[in-house]
Amino acid sequence: MTFELSPFEVSAAVVSAVAVWLTARRNPWCWPVGLVSVVAYAWIFVDAKLYSDTLLQAIFAVLIVYGWHRWLRNLDDDGHVRVASLSPREAVVHLAIGSAAALALGYVMHRYTDASLPWLDAALTAFSLVAQWWQARRHAAAWWLWIVVDVIYVGEYIYKSLPVTAVLYVALIVLAAMGLKSWRIARSNPVGP
Repeated sequence: MTFELSPFEVSAAVVSAVAVWLTARRNPWCWPVGLVSVVAYAWIFVDAKLYSDTLLQAIFAVLIVYGWHRWLRNLDDDGHVRVASLSPREAVVHLAIGSAAALALGYVMHRYTDASLPWLDAALTAFSLVAQWWQARRHAAAWWLWIVVDVIYVGEYIYKSLPVTAVLYVALIVLAAMGLKSWRIARSNPVGP
């Protein structure tokens, strides 16, 4: 395994960290910053032959537009997004959809591409989409799912010789823990409707 420090990857990692930091703070600016991040990472993942991750970035771009619109309609008096509850039934349904998507995407990537780690990459992609959907819908539970997914991503990126991205994902785990704490506090002390 050879590690090469790419200035482009470093820049993309910094932008990604800023986007997650803004998300943890419930700041709607997380969405446009996140859009810059996903465009940059799409290029990085194509180069690493992580095609499910590349597809994930494209879908993230669509979800970012959706999340930004949704958040702007649900701001408190301080300009922060209001946190919303996630029912256990919804959580189970969304996780089941994520599991089915992981199997379907893994099969396609394994069978029809030269993707590296097709099954793992597909599973991480599917559950990242569930987490992103929850984030756009303002559910604090998204942070728990991000923590689990990001821990696994760290190993994948080390294996794929993307050290900057692996370090980014370690930082994202820390930011997700901070976001979870912040969002749980906001949920227990709601302001407005």
